[in-house]
Amino acid sequence: MPVYDYKCNEHGLFHDLASMEQAAHPCACPQCGKLSARVIMIPPEVLAMSPARRQAMAKNEKAIHQPIFSTVDSREESAQRRAHAVAKKGCGCSGDAHPDRSSLRQKAIYMADGSKVFPSQRPWMISH
Repeated sequence: MPVYDYKCNEHGLFHDLASMEQAAHPCACPQCGKLSARVIMIPPEVLAMSPARRQAMAKNEKAIHQPIFSTVDSREESAQRRAHAVAKKGCGCSGDAHPDRSSLRQKAIYMADGSKVFPSQRPWMISH
């Protein structure tokens, strides 16, 4: 039987064994006996995650189930976006004409399978 987390309004969190059929039902607090609702614990690293990373992870999760179809129109639109990005580089409208030093720092990129990749400005250098 799995262990589930419950929260009593007076005594806080407690854990109890319950069958999967009883997982949605409240459980009695071991100290006061009041019925307490089951809670789903969220890891602290998810709460501290930056909104941009959370949005990227949500987009990746959505993309797993929704394939992207390449059409003539989508390829043309993508080419126009790239051309616009190249054309406006350095004009000041993009806000990244003069990046600060912190944006040049190496950052880890998390792949869909959970592995980390460290992009390098030196592709010939082998990392460990």
